[in-house]
Amino acid sequence: MTDLDTLSVNTIRGLCMDAIQKANSGHPGTPMGMAPVAYTLWQRFLRFDPADPIWPNRDRFVLSEGHASALLWSLLHLTGVRTVDPEYEVLGRPAVTLDDLKSFRQLDSRCPGHPEYRWTSGVETTTGPLGQGVATSVGMAIAGRWLAARYNRDDFTLFDFDVYALAGDGCMMEGVSAEAASLAGHLRLSNLCWIYDSNRVTIEGHTDITFTEDLAARFLAYGWNVTTVADANDLGRIGRACHSFRAEAERPTLILVHSHIGYGSPVEDSPQAHGSPFGPEGVKATKRALGLPPDADFHIPDGVPDWFARGIGARGGQLRNHWEKTFDAYRGAYPELADELERIQRRELPDGWETALPTFPADPKGLASRDSSGQVLNAVAKAVPWVLGGSADLAPSTKTRLTFGGAGDFQPYDRAGRNLHFGVREHAAAAVANGMALTKLRPYWSGFLIFSDYAKAAIRLSALMEIPTVHIFTHDSIGVGEDGPTHQPVEQLAGLRATPGLLVFRPADANEVTETWRVVAGLRRAPAALVLSRQPLPTLDRTRLGAASGVAWGAYVLADTDRGEPEVILLATGSEVALALAAHEELTAEGIASRVVSMPCWELFDRQPREYRDRVLPPAVTRRVAVEEGSTFGWDRYVGADGAIVGMHTFGASAPLKQLLTKFGFTPERVAQVARELVARG
Repeated sequence: MTDLDTLSVNTIRGLCMDAIQKANSGHPGTPMGMAPVAYTLWQRFLRFDPADPIWPNRDRFVLSEGHASALLWSLLHLTGVRTVDPEYEVLGRPAVTLDDLKSFRQLDSRCPGHPEYRWTSGVETTTGPLGQGVATSVGMAIAGRWLAARYNRDDFTLFDFDVYALAGDGCMMEGVSAEAASLAGHLRLSNLCWIYDSNRVTIEGHTDITFTEDLAARFLAYGWNVTTVADANDLGRIGRACHSFRAEAERPTLILVHSHIGYGSPVEDSPQAHGSPFGPEGVKATKRALGLPPDADFHIPDGVPDWFARGIGARGGQLRNHWEKTFDAYRGAYPELADELERIQRRELPDGWETALPTFPADPKGLASRDSSGQVLNAVAKAVPWVLGGSADLAPSTKTRLTFGGAGDFQPYDRAGRNLHFGVREHAAAAVANGMALTKLRPYWSGFLIFSDYAKAAIRLSALMEIPTVHIFTHDSIGVGEDGPTHQPVEQLAGLRATPGLLVFRPADANEVTETWRVVAGLRRAPAALVLSRQPLPTLDRTRLGAASGVAWGAYVLADTDRGEPEVILLATGSEVALALAAHEELTAEGIASRVVSMPCWELFDRQPREYRDRVLPPAVTRRVAVEEGSTFGWDRYVGADGAIVGMHTFGASAPLKQLLTKFGFTPERVAQVARELVARG
């Protein structure tokens, strides 16, 4: 270790301590213990250009133990990472200024409590919920292998980036990390390196009260390469471990690092070092122990920024410049592939992709929306080569397998395959899909709606990060039938709709499915959840009903009265739209003027101008009936105090579908009767 190495490591530690102490909030222990590891990785190995933090072949660094965010903010400041705007243009100003560090965890600071994607340039993914970072990194590694298989040529290596994730004991305890590690081992993702900060401390105490497994043996069983660094302060050993990772061609690598939480502080190696500032005197004592001036806050010694510039700055700049020259030549040799890559980076679709979307003829028997979605998905994926994904072991049921020629399966022996097999790992599947979306591919994953609960943390993060991950859920209601209440979703729709920024679609027929995919495929900064039926839904006759293109507005008038303003409005989604239409016909025959509104996406409807929303749901028409085979929660915002909701107030039951519909009131007769009662009430 050179003097500048030591000085740089301790400068990182000092900045972390000072930021946390000034905020009087944060987690100093991990940054103090792992500063040498992060420093070695960034200064000696990471292929990353601070001047262009989004160049496509950069190595990815994921701080999975996101509570240690001060470590990342210090690195971004010292290495001079530049900002990137929402249009992915690199700007000249620093991503993290010294003032940002001084306002750590304060309102509008670029140094929030946990790393947030889009908020601070240089952050590859939002982390904080433990385990999410490492699981997401698997998706990044998959994307790297897929990009290399599709776009590299013998004379052009465009993609060979590595993915590093820094994880702690909490990450390793969370189940999602086990799911993701198992998948990564099977796929032999040798471009993936998890660095495990084994400091043997959690909030409640030392890990020997909860976590005594042989982690190295566990990862060896997963099929990983495992190497150990006995002392986090040994930069030479850290470097050799990183070289070991780079030399490994068949397996992902776990570097198990034994560290000292709160290194150098009076509370070193104790739980007190985890989540509380050291206090003014503790900070001074730690600085004295590290050879830093005890009374100088946010001190950056002369020579440290220049040292980083000569290390990661120079190396990253050279690598990025070489890549850009290579890509310029590639564009001349392979213009169509180069065009694809440029569109991927801008999240743009190929010209004319929409011409591939099918239109379905009217059919009273119809199709399950999972079946029509499978057809549309295949059409979209064939037109957009960077759409890929799979299911949590349910592709035959969710109809998400890509079946066109050349689609293939992504496996250790075929990195160009576009069908992924996530196994029975819903949580990992969603997190992995997020990682692929963060690498600018257009991924999807699928499962039964009831099991969206297992993936909720990753679904939420896709919305928080504003990335266009597509979550596909089938078996959307009590229509699952005999499988019973364990498999019949009731509250899941409400939970998904409660997630800010997530577009939730429950299409009513095959043509609404097509229009849903038209919207979803074009999303750039929002995830979507498609909620699809197992049972057939009649394909509606659009020559006498509203056009399915109304999906783009979130809700639209599907059927109306010819007698002016309706007396009652029937609102429905998915399979219940046909039910509402049947009730509408019954009411019309009785002389009651009714309107049917299909509401496939509440979130899109709520974004429409007031004028449009009032045309669909006239404020003067207060007698409204909502119909949905799910929780009634949330529907009151549309039906109001004078309306009614036909929905689920309990869990379901195990019985054939027709019996369930009768038991829970999902019949045209029941809906019509509720409407009659509202009209009669006046």
